[in-house]
Amino acid sequence: MIFNLNKFDGEKIVESVYNNAKVKRYTLFIFAVLLQAIAFNIFILPCNLIFGVSGISVILHDIFNLTPSLVILLANILLVLASFTFLGKDATKGTILGSLLYPLFIELTAGLTNYIDLENTEIVVIALAGAVLTGIGSGIVFREGFTTGGSDVLKQILSEYGKMSLGKATVYVEGVIILLGLLVFGWQSFIYSILVLAVMSVITDKVLIGISQYKTFQIVTTKEKEVKEFLLNQLRHGVTEIEGKGAYTGHKQKMLLSTLPTKEYFLAKEGILMIDPHAFFIVTDAYEVRGGE
Repeated sequence: MIFNLNKFDGEKIVESVYNNAKVKRYTLFIFAVLLQAIAFNIFILPCNLIFGVSGISVILHDIFNLTPSLVILLANILLVLASFTFLGKDATKGTILGSLLYPLFIELTAGLTNYIDLENTEIVVIALAGAVLTGIGSGIVFREGFTTGGSDVLKQILSEYGKMSLGKATVYVEGVIILLGLLVFGWQSFIYSILVLAVMSVITDKVLIGISQYKTFQIVTTKEKEVKEFLLNQLRHGVTEIEGKGAYTGHKQKMLLSTLPTKEYFLAKEGILMIDPHAFFIVTDAYEVRGGE
């Protein structure tokens, strides 16, 4: 799609990226949340695998026999309110639907365990299957511009106000939850939960295209001002201008350099192409990002 703007409007670009193929986006999103819910009921809950808000629901189910879907729903409602308060409306609107659908689908698919018998299956196989399905679901959800709430909100808040990377915030949040699982279920659950988290992380990143938490864009465009404004004001990520010259033409031109989280890769790519369909850019994995505001 060629995106013509007489006057630059970054918000309109973001809206257009998400409005393109809206039916397809929502269909994939709903399928992905359903996939995560099925993985929770068939693999995660029976094996006491602990991570995120789902892990807290597993713990409370074991101790107090509380319904996991109800625990997740109540926790997600509180976390959505926290997201509105600390992260703002824009960061929260992609979280609301997933926060409600995920516990609903968990409740609706809870009866599947009556038809699937994994009693004689090795726990490592069950754990890996749960990790792969959950990772695929998470990757699709993120790629389509949504989240299912839960501990992702806590990680974002901790990253924002604790002045740390999202990766470090993830270690802290998931570390505390997994340690709670160790106290309740013992070492086997602890070890398999770490295994599941590691596999989920790899699978999610693969679905999002790439294997790192960040992507670096190197962009050459004739609409430099608009692309820069889009990255700075809509995506809220820093941009560095690098002076350059075409080796063949000898023309002087600037290259824009920007690093952003992998989950924003799709939005950034589509937004740049809407501004300038002929833009030349290279995207590389960034394994560590430090400094800058």
